[in-house]
Amino acid sequence: MPFTELQTELNERAAQGLLRSRCTLVTAQSPHIVVEGKPYLAFCSNDYLGLASRPELAAALQQGTQQWGVGAGAAHLVSGHFGPHHQLEQQLAAFVGKPAALLFSTGYMANLGVVQALVGKGDTVFADKLNHASLNDAMLLSRAATRRYRHGDMAQLAQLLAQAQSGRKLVITDAVFSMDGDMAPLRELLALCEQHDAWLYVDDAHGFGVLGEQGRGSLAHFGLVSARIIYMATLGKAAGVSGAFVAAEQVVVDTLVNHAHGYVYTTATPPALSVALLQSLRMIAQGDGLRAHLHRLVARLRRGLSGLPWQLMSSETAIQPLLIGDNQQALKLSEALRQRGIWVAAIRPPTVPQGTARLRITLSAAHTDADVDQLIGALHELAC
Repeated sequence: MPFTELQTELNERAAQGLLRSRCTLVTAQSPHIVVEGKPYLAFCSNDYLGLASRPELAAALQQGTQQWGVGAGAAHLVSGHFGPHHQLEQQLAAFVGKPAALLFSTGYMANLGVVQALVGKGDTVFADKLNHASLNDAMLLSRAATRRYRHGDMAQLAQLLAQAQSGRKLVITDAVFSMDGDMAPLRELLALCEQHDAWLYVDDAHGFGVLGEQGRGSLAHFGLVSARIIYMATLGKAAGVSGAFVAAEQVVVDTLVNHAHGYVYTTATPPALSVALLQSLRMIAQGDGLRAHLHRLVARLRRGLSGLPWQLMSSETAIQPLLIGDNQQALKLSEALRQRGIWVAAIRPPTVPQGTARLRITLSAAHTDADVDQLIGALHELAC
């Protein structure tokens, strides 16, 4: 039976410390959660500004549901494009400094849709080796030639770009790398794209709402403005709700409306979510205090974790990975923290390269100094 083969593969993953499983929360998203009846202090959410359970968003969603119902009923191109969708797209475009924007159901669908719509056979995609899985899948599905460069290695990327003599060129990169927490050299990437007449597609899932003036994202953080940049950000992390958007020149957005399968062939998100996201966008713009608190927590954590036997990777963002190395040791440390009432996920291959299993510590503006100190104290105890 094929099921026997599947179980054997799962058993092998378990023996390697790679088996994945889910936990069920019975409380709203926050630093303080309850899982299977036990309370935990959590450091593994991407709710960077702590907006996911804010009453302002709940009230906006309730109002949106009362006015617009609970479902869109159809794809955007049929009868599923509502006023709140249109208004949100306009405001998102203005917020990130682009002429137009397009909503997608998820960041994964956005990445698949954009890359597949813009390049194909005869074209070339250039990708950082630590890009998110959705970008890797997108470039494979596009049927374009693929060239992967070493993480952040601009010299190698320049060589690869120079070797591509024909077709469209698309450089794709995370802005903030989700497992390392470091930022892509976007200025250098844009300069290379200008030199070699390439597009630059930036996945800012972990920068939007957190980086730049008013949380406008990684482009604002680096002061970048260019028509050749195509920008994607998710709306379920710092924005606290759900979905994603792509912002670009109008001709690019029009092309996506016609050719991005992840947009054309799926039911639109409920319009009530866009009502909630309009409120979220206002809160992000007014959230300088939240971002300042978050950055202070990052500095506090980094100071507190110095001197541990495990390496705290270089990151200035809310993603603070603690490099363990061995899969089983990462799981063991995660479980030891859990026994102390602290929830931090152990990240293992293939999500990260072999030999780089880690605890992915993520901070939120909803955390307090005392929360961070509790984690610091627990890790120092476990290091003894």
